[in-house]
Amino acid sequence: MVQAYILIQTEVGKATAVAQAISKITGVLQAEDVTGPYDVIVRAEADTVDDLGRLVVARVQQVEGITRTLTCPVVHL
Repeated sequence: MVQAYILIQTEVGKATAVAQAISKITGVLQAEDVTGPYDVIVRAEADTVDDLGRLVVARVQQVEGITRTLTCPVVHL
């Protein structure tokens, strides 16, 4: 299982709607509005890195109101 944080920038005023929409996507564990350079932070998981990439590109990035994403896979050192 691969987990990652997805840092999301949204259009002005869209953070809450984006977080709510993303929280309904299969594979998303948590989606919260935050302050700072990013508007929403998501914790997601998938079986493989490729599945995680498909989740981000095919599902998360298609949510209306998102302007940019940054995916940060969790590593266990």
